Amino acid sequence: MGPTRQDQRSGCAGPGGPGRREELVTESVAEAEGLDQVFEKSLPAFGGSDLRRVWQLLDEAIGRGIPLSLAVSGPVTLSGQHFTWLNPLLDTGWFLLVSTTDAVCYHDGHRALDGAAERPFFRVDRHGDDGELREERTIRVTDVAFPEDTLLEQDRFLRAVLREREFQRKMSGPEFRFLLGARYAAQEQKNGVPEGLLALCHRKALPIFVGAPADGSVFLNSVALWAIQQAFGDPHRFELDLHREVFESCAFHRWGVKENEAGAIGTLILGGGVPKNFNLQPEPILSQIFGFADVGGFLYDVQITTAPVSDGSLSSCPPAEAVTWGKVDKDEYRSTCVSLQADYSSVMPFLARALFEKRARFERWAERMGREALFEKHPAARGYLRDPRGYRLMDRREELCAKLLAEIREREAFLREGLAYPLAPFKG
Repeated sequence: MGPTRQDQRSGCAGPGGPGRREELVTESVAEAEGLDQVFEKSLPAFGGSDLRRVWQLLDEAIGRGIPLSLAVSGPVTLSGQHFTWLNPLLDTGWFLLVSTTDAVCYHDGHRALDGAAERPFFRVDRHGDDGELREERTIRVTDVAFPEDTLLEQDRFLRAVLREREFQRKMSGPEFRFLLGARYAAQEQKNGVPEGLLALCHRKALPIFVGAPADGSVFLNSVALWAIQQAFGDPHRFELDLHREVFESCAFHRWGVKENEAGAIGTLILGGGVPKNFNLQPEPILSQIFGFADVGGFLYDVQITTAPVSDGSLSSCPPAEAVTWGKVDKDEYRSTCVSLQADYSSVMPFLARALFEKRARFERWAERMGREALFEKHPAARGYLRDPRGYRLMDRREELCAKLLAEIREREAFLREGLAYPLAPFKG
């Protein structure tokens, strides 16, 4: 018999890997104490069992206290999904960093603009008349729409922010989005709107990485200020340091696999594209470019994507394939990785709710029996109830980068050896 579709997609046939047998659990949903138990006991087969596997690995990683990175693509802030499940998930303290797009950061600011109350987001028919919407100056993203004036006001806001004193220098992307998150937070407080994604990440000192910063409208507004400088001489000193951004991602990865208490890190990948790739690339940089032999990949890799595995794209690349690049742990991947073919917006609200219900149950039990007794009886409670302040890696950014740089200084011979190559004759 050839490999199953599950083997081809993720390399994970079930708990313990291929060859292990797992009891087929079929408990009625009417008997479930919470949504987490539905995922655990009432999804016995077919696509439901694939979803149960995602649940099992997230539950296991969180219960073990594994810090998770989050890679998310798609218009998650424009559509309001950050309010429904993304922000609550990041607020738990389970995550160490976020990898996303410039567009996610840009659209995160819309609802806090001074004119936002006059321009609410609304639902539209995804198969309607887009020509008519254009005539009305309405922007559509699938079935979510909003007035074009929102974009124009967002651009004015960003250009004003980028001229402020704290942005007049060269900085890494995470530092830039940390400062921008503080400005978004002030705007949200001024207009009485809920906390957005960047404001939450600022509050929790969660680094936000954007692997393609020029492919989005936050940076386009910096380009506008640069053009004004070129044409009229107005000062514009803001600049993104891409070298530093990648280096910081490496420093955080090295902390995760070498210094954090759990001794390993995991990742939750929603969608694909650049956020996924940037999120996975620190291990190859550390091992292949810098030559560190003691840096592993992600222990847990949970992916939800709509891309078909047959198209050869990075978005569809399963964790098993990432093992060959060193990005995922080669010894454990068969039991700690899964790729689910699904639209993450359809399943993440329910997965997040299930995780919250299990955490709430542990909290109730802790009040009854005490935390230490609970941890002894249910070790996973320790991971679920870890400090919600999180890892606050933005607060440790300079320290961790300095540590990595010190280790690189010890590898001078290796790095200089890599500078030589017999190039073909060339007349420039």
